[in-house]
Amino acid sequence: MNDRRKKRIAVLNDDRPILDLLDALLTEHGYEVKTRKEWDNAVAFIHEYAPDLVILDIMMGHQDTGWQVLELLTLDPRTRDVPVIVSSAAIDQLHAQQENLERLGVLAIEKPFDIDDLLRLTAQALEKGPRGTRR
Repeated sequence: MNDRRKKRIAVLNDDRPILDLLDALLTEHGYEVKTRKEWDNAVAFIHEYAPDLVILDIMMGHQDTGWQVLELLTLDPRTRDVPVIVSSAAIDQLHAQQENLERLGVLAIEKPFDIDDLLRLTAQALEKGPRGTRR
């Protein structure tokens, strides 16, 4: 892999203003970003884009669709090593799943999040490399 290319980040979130904010913020910090608001075919979107990192909202409306997407990404040999940051305002769910997230090598951030915290986690996830391994 050419380390000079921009790192690719896929952002999945059902909130258009959040998508726009993250797209602008991450692009400004030197990343190539693709966003997706719809959850249908989310895994196919990630296969096609082949990101270096996925930022995944857990809740869509009142459904926890993000957990299902995370499970599919974890089970798929093509995506199981892609670093993931999950985000959610459902803080109790994040805390309840913390042990499982750590086992999977998935980072989590609570909403509303501090932009500096998100940028720090993004750099940390990309530095760490594939889930469960160190570069």
